[in-house]
Amino acid sequence: MPKLTIDGKEIEVEAGTNLIEAARRLGIEVPHYCYHPGLSIAGQCRLCMVDIEKTPRPSIACNTQAADGMVVHTDTERVRDTRRSIMEFHLINHPLDCPVCDQAGECWLQIYYMKHGLYDPRMTDEKVHKPKAVPLGPHVMLDAERCILCSRCVRFCDEITGTGELGIFHRGDHSEIGLFPGRDLVNNYSGNVVDICPVGALTDRDFRFQVRVWYLDAARSICTGCARGCNIDVHVNRRRPHHAEGKRVARLKPRFNADVNAWWLCDVGRYHYDFVDAPTRLTAPVRRNNAGTAEIAWDEAVSGVAEALRRYSPDQVGVLASPRMANEDLLALRRVLEARAMRQVAYDVPPPALAEGDDFLLRSDRAPNRRGAELIGLGGDTGGLMASARAGRLKCLWVFHHDLLASGWPAADVRQALDRVETLIFTGTNANAISERAQWVLPAAAWVEREGTFTNFEGRVQRFRSAVEPLGQALPEWDLLGRIVAALGGTPAGGRAELWFRELVRTVPAFAGLSYQAIGDHGQLIPGATSAGAPTPPGRRVKVHG
Repeated sequence: MPKLTIDGKEIEVEAGTNLIEAARRLGIEVPHYCYHPGLSIAGQCRLCMVDIEKTPRPSIACNTQAADGMVVHTDTERVRDTRRSIMEFHLINHPLDCPVCDQAGECWLQIYYMKHGLYDPRMTDEKVHKPKAVPLGPHVMLDAERCILCSRCVRFCDEITGTGELGIFHRGDHSEIGLFPGRDLVNNYSGNVVDICPVGALTDRDFRFQVRVWYLDAARSICTGCARGCNIDVHVNRRRPHHAEGKRVARLKPRFNADVNAWWLCDVGRYHYDFVDAPTRLTAPVRRNNAGTAEIAWDEAVSGVAEALRRYSPDQVGVLASPRMANEDLLALRRVLEARAMRQVAYDVPPPALAEGDDFLLRSDRAPNRRGAELIGLGGDTGGLMASARAGRLKCLWVFHHDLLASGWPAADVRQALDRVETLIFTGTNANAISERAQWVLPAAAWVEREGTFTNFEGRVQRFRSAVEPLGQALPEWDLLGRIVAALGGTPAGGRAELWFRELVRTVPAFAGLSYQAIGDHGQLIPGATSAGAPTPPGRRVKVHG
């Protein structure tokens, strides 16, 4: 392993490590645009110049590998002059439209200009004008005037997705990013080109002009779009803390985890959060009977549901849990079942159509916690449970999240089952055809409104954290279920998600030895599970031309 010195600090790194990464480990930032650790080296922006002793001129740090005995200086007068010149070059034709650019506040042209630019401009000619506000696909907008031709987006489509929609066309200062003829940017990972664009050239059409980034707060979370559980940051608009003031969740961004998703996030997961602030959100408990429909307090809802569960014998009650529930919720539900010795429980409701996955991150299983539901022991025969309801053997049915009338079961069979049930209870975040028929409706907090854990398909337990307050009276499911446990005479685990997780670790062998602290920000595998790490992108499996 080569040992080198950077700005007077010695470090030993693995063979093949470039100088940007070696300096980063020492807390030294080498500015760059075109370099990205998940992409090939392009060496186009030339901003990462450093001085290396015994070399006659500055060298680019991205394409210079650390060597034994190398002495590197990242902040000499010559390096600073070079960076100022490079910044002036990049900004010669850049439009002065920061006040209307979505990238303002997180733009590396702005950041690096203040750190390494501050030159006296010498440009007197008219700037070169290029196409603006060009839709590249359903999610991405191009402003070619802002582009500095770092080629990150081109390399992403070549090397990560392997779809090759983008290229650099024309020559000289008329060069610009664009689509190849007859193509659109419609691959499953198109939103990532916005994440890796260092300037405001590629913007997200869903986020565009919605909120300035300095009004965003972030919380570490887990994507619920499929069973992989990609690590994400949830960005919320702190100027809209209340639902009535507009969309609170502004966007989802990938968070690096080498064992799950690396730097990337699929479009299915990135754009699936609209239900959080949708008009269909359930915000208060509801009782529906012959006297009509009324919103009620939680105490009345809890006592009413507990009484309904007592009214019937255990074999007359069926529960359809959901693999969208957190581990803590599923354990709390198990406590409810144990309090009444109820055994007719299942979670695997067939979807209306089989979802498609791909050979990279996106799984065909769109539920974030199916593995958790399986490990906690809530699996059962969903078809048999519904057959019991149709036959009249079930008198009470409790449904979590599912819209059974929009499932893979024939609607006529579902209606027959619902008609034979005397008491229908629904728990979920959003209204659907089942909640509209239920005698008791218990509103649940969305995953961004609470804390908890999911177990991905590999057996990695990962934490998600609260980003916004729950809407109205909505509660985390572990909370509302814990209240029902108490009403049935049992003892709930406590008033925090972590206390339910501790109970899970104590009572479910598959989770033995885990803790919130051990899980941390990147998750932990359950005992006996193995992970192959983030999968190899499709573009890495083929020869890349270009």
